[in-house]
Amino acid sequence: MTTETTVTTSTPDVATGARVDRTTGAGFVTAALQSARRTVLQFFRTPQLLMLGTVQGALFLFMFRYIFGGAINPGEGIDYVDFLVPGFLASGILWLGMPAATGVAEDAATGVHDRLRSLPIPRASIMFGRSLADTALTGWGLLVTTVLAFIVGFRLDAGVGEVLLAVVLLIVMAYCFMWVFISIGLTSKSAQAATGTCTLLIVPLAFVSAAYVPGDSLPGWMQPVANHQPFTVFSNALRSLTLGGADRVGLGHNTAYWVALSLVWCAGILLVFGTIAVSRFARRR
Repeated sequence: MTTETTVTTSTPDVATGARVDRTTGAGFVTAALQSARRTVLQFFRTPQLLMLGTVQGALFLFMFRYIFGGAINPGEGIDYVDFLVPGFLASGILWLGMPAATGVAEDAATGVHDRLRSLPIPRASIMFGRSLADTALTGWGLLVTTVLAFIVGFRLDAGVGEVLLAVVLLIVMAYCFMWVFISIGLTSKSAQAATGTCTLLIVPLAFVSAAYVPGDSLPGWMQPVANHQPFTVFSNALRSLTLGGADRVGLGHNTAYWVALSLVWCAGILLVFGTIAVSRFARRR
């Protein structure tokens, strides 16, 4: 924390009647914003973190667009680049959010969290602020990837309202999944361990899904897994919103279904992993 807000109050001691000064810390909002500010300043002091999202997004997008794209047929009447980009943005949350786990693990290992726990502030506010800052960094990477997507040929087939809803949904998904990475960072013994754990999580979530290929092109035994995991749902919701509806991309349910199911997944992820992260941070290792 770079700043600390304290308020000193004078209250009578119950036993002696003498007035005793007590110090109370910053409120939840103030502490959360200061935590977010501290993390954002860390990003700017480490330019590689800002460049990572730009370079990584460009590399993966060009690879799928121009190397694998010619071998994948997403269905009649839709170009692969249009099919790819919504799923690519959804799975980009995984690749771009991974540094959150590493940063949290580093703070825990270097004693930063011990210092923050000693301050007279709500402990939950620290992780809340961290989640805001990491979502902002992920959002930057997604923005750059979106610009590159239009350069390589992606085109929208939706109204302004649907596009805005897709943007909001993508931000909500990114924020909720940041709590997964924060939880991993808090439960890992080192930054290297956090990175390894994230990789084990990211690879199956990103590739055993309909993010890059149609779900029905996967092996039969794999399809139930892919069809019932969150990043298939997120990808289908974004495709429905940006490409003219669920029927346009051959989905079995309408757009409202995929958006609602995405929000249900987001709520569940936030509830479970937000609780894990806050409770883990609140106690010492």
